[in-house]
Amino acid sequence: MSQDGFEDGYAVTVAQEGGGWVVREFDDSFDSLETSVNAVRNLRSEGAAFAILNVEEDFLVIVRPGPSRTRLVISDATMAVDDDFAAEIAHESGIEIPDIDPADLDDVDGYPDGDFEMLEDIGLNAEMMGVLLDPDDDPHVVIERIADHLGFAGEFEDALD
Repeated sequence: MSQDGFEDGYAVTVAQEGGGWVVREFDDSFDSLETSVNAVRNLRSEGAAFAILNVEEDFLVIVRPGPSRTRLVISDATMAVDDDFAAEIAHESGIEIPDIDPADLDDVDGYPDGDFEMLEDIGLNAEMMGVLLDPDDDPHVVIERIADHLGFAGEFEDALD
């Protein structure tokens, strides 16, 4: 069990509305990217909207659907070697799945990958995204940092209560 008690993970949608943030938890079994894409699209938000997934406290994914494509970030691309959901994220975002034996994953340093510019329009530039996505930290801790940086930490905490 992680220190934060999120061993099963969680998923939240985040949307800018009326000058503030709305954060809502939603059910996601982490079997298909379509679940989180639909959760964000169903918000019908006029402002920025995306989902953040804490996948069983192993890695996190940020999902931002757009009109022509879905922009994605994964906190540890090496997870795609042995996790079907991570492999789907890698495939959909054009990330090359590392050529690593699954038995060796514990000995390999993880690394984030994806569209680090996906949240630049709301204040999280690519450089800062790279700094925040430390694969050595628990996904929940990284998500808290992102929420704090963008200004929705309180709403995020409330959504998980």
